[in-house]
Amino acid sequence: MIRREFIASALAAIAAASASTSASAFTLNAPPPGTRRPNIIFILADDMGYGDTAVYGQRRIATPNIDRLAREGMRFSQAYAGAPVCGPSRCALMTGLHTGHARIRDNTALAGGKLGTKGKGKQLWRRPNLLPEDKTVAQYLRDAGYRTGLMGKWHLDGFDTQATPIQFGFDEFKGWLTPLESTQGYWPVQRVYGDKLVDIPENANGKRGRYDTAMITDDAIDFIERHKAAPFFLYAAYNSPHSPFTAPDFGPYADRADWSDDEKTYAAMIHYLDLGIGQLLDKLAASSLDKDTVVFFASDNGPRSEPTTQQTRIADFFDSNGGLTGYKRDMYEGGIRTPWIVRWPGKVAAGAVSDVPVYFPDFLPTALDLAGAPREKSDGVSLRPFLADAQRQGEDRFLYWEFYEPEFRQVARWGKWKALRMKRGGSLELYDLSRDPKESTNIAGQHPDIVKRMADGMAREHVASTEYPDPPPGRGQEG
Repeated sequence: MIRREFIASALAAIAAASASTSASAFTLNAPPPGTRRPNIIFILADDMGYGDTAVYGQRRIATPNIDRLAREGMRFSQAYAGAPVCGPSRCALMTGLHTGHARIRDNTALAGGKLGTKGKGKQLWRRPNLLPEDKTVAQYLRDAGYRTGLMGKWHLDGFDTQATPIQFGFDEFKGWLTPLESTQGYWPVQRVYGDKLVDIPENANGKRGRYDTAMITDDAIDFIERHKAAPFFLYAAYNSPHSPFTAPDFGPYADRADWSDDEKTYAAMIHYLDLGIGQLLDKLAASSLDKDTVVFFASDNGPRSEPTTQQTRIADFFDSNGGLTGYKRDMYEGGIRTPWIVRWPGKVAAGAVSDVPVYFPDFLPTALDLAGAPREKSDGVSLRPFLADAQRQGEDRFLYWEFYEPEFRQVARWGKWKALRMKRGGSLELYDLSRDPKESTNIAGQHPDIVKRMADGMAREHVASTEYPDPPPGRGQEG
């Protein structure tokens, strides 16, 4: 599909979805007079490692506003993203389903989905996308009376022009879509605003006048201002610090003579992200919404956008994975463990730390619990009891992931145990994370009973789908 056809189709779909959403949808399940359900904000970084923030151990990059979130809220020490790459991770966050049940389990589909082109060489690539039968947290919250907005990165559309955020519960969307290259990058020349494709003249002809990170922040602040009188759900999905490394300047790191330009730029990208988070918090305070708003912060997977020498060097220079094993695309801790902070003044104890294992499928049931909305099917649990009591310890539960790059892999966590299967039909690796968080010693041979329990759980949680069938037909360009 050529770009002009895509624009017409995609924006027509957005407009149709907007027109079909009646005002009455925003008055359902109204709270009793004199009470207010909390606003919910989820701030998501892109490819920021577990160790990239100061509150999680970073020593070279300052993150005062992310640190403020932790100082005024609860930090989870054992939190996990939905997957080791962005598409499936965000799918788990939005749908509450782990990658053994979710529609999107990798950035590439084995079957189904739609074919499109990738990169300058226009290589054919099959990508999965959400379908109408998939439901998101935004849809449930909108049905419960929340105004919903996504600012930034969606990444659940694949090459399907109908799978826009507007089709999946977001009343407002300002950001970029996967098939529309002109809306992508840190200096985009166009942006999708609701049902319109808007030119950004400040970035035309190679100019760098408006930085994507700043645009997301501005759009999020505007959303808060316009909806501060009613409960809202705001998903601020930043691109930073995903590659390519680019920033308006080196920020506070310009004078680091012993740093390379890449290192200065990466640190500046996180600086401008952190600055934007601070501006969002300041807006909440200025609007007297602090105590009425639950703010979540996390990253979508581990560091190092691509496994190149340049990006590996940067991740290692900053110890972005926090000393854990692995990077983005790895199923070891460095690829899936994420910072996760929740701030709710007066409700969540300031400076609290929880070591309860949590992961992205938990967000949907937590958000619905906070909103007083009906419970929906999910692979997660509501974290509200843990937010109310940092010392609370839940029962050990089975957390599950699967991934398909470069081949089918499975991971599970149960209590202190973590098991990995690195190829279909392969034997399991087993680690005791309480003693070996770096996963340096495989002790599967010492615990056959635990290995069996983990293998049984993996078999139970993996359900084949149209996009990821058993047996697999192959990857990429199959019909």
